[in-house]
Amino acid sequence: MAQSGPRRFAPLKEAATGQHHELPKLQGVIFDVDGTLCQPQNHMFAEMRSVLGIPKSVDILEHIYSLPTPSQQEAAMESIRAIERVSMAQQVAQPGLADLMSYLDARGLRKGICTRNFEQPVTHLLTKFLAGSVFHPVVTRDFRPPKPDPAGLLFIARSWGLTRRVRDERDERAVRDVIGREEGSGSGSGSAPHDDDDETMRGALGPDAHGREEVGDASGLIMVGDSIDDMTAGRRAGAATVLLVNDVNRHLADHEHTDLVIERLDELVDVLDRGFVGREIS
Repeated sequence: MAQSGPRRFAPLKEAATGQHHELPKLQGVIFDVDGTLCQPQNHMFAEMRSVLGIPKSVDILEHIYSLPTPSQQEAAMESIRAIERVSMAQQVAQPGLADLMSYLDARGLRKGICTRNFEQPVTHLLTKFLAGSVFHPVVTRDFRPPKPDPAGLLFIARSWGLTRRVRDERDERAVRDVIGREEGSGSGSGSAPHDDDDETMRGALGPDAHGREEVGDASGLIMVGDSIDDMTAGRRAGAATVLLVNDVNRHLADHEHTDLVIERLDELVDVLDRGFVGREIS
């Protein structure tokens, strides 16, 4: 989605005291998991590609979804789940994690998760490091299409009641093009859309209570992550993006999809208190 100038949100410090501000109010924050809520476990991806027999240039999930039979897909998926189960025992919380979540909870900000991990490592992390801090919805690998497609973020926005009306057929085609799906594609379980029922794209796009088409509106949200998939999904959804930078992803600091760069999660406390201001992107 197009951006005309730096992204801005009203200071949460002023909002907490009831002060009016002309800037838009932040409606919620969506987080990635590996490399964002916990420290990066980049060794996992090399191990996954090794067990799948694919080079670094091939996307892991795309490769699995491209396998010819459901049994082959499931076997490949289980092989990477096994790697994730071992790695989750070694999860280390990102510096500043608890302080940022306490701040967001105190300010009443909604928190969601959009990750390419499967559910078990996510649940393990939340239970171990963030017990009592609510994240909802939690969009995992079961939701398709995954990041960098924005569908998961738009699903979260819509589940929070943040929507806009689809104006006409041309607008609907544009929305479907952004989401990257055609009617009848995609699959999922739990909170995700299904591919063989009448709820196609309901996660991000679908009828409201009156039968009028609506789409999730992420323009009031921030996506926090550590990968190009996170930044691109956030930008395509219309959210502001925050890169948690490290030695491996530092090249993304100047990427056109990155609005703000932080070294630690708790740096966001002061940023949000004073008012989020993204960088100028030409």
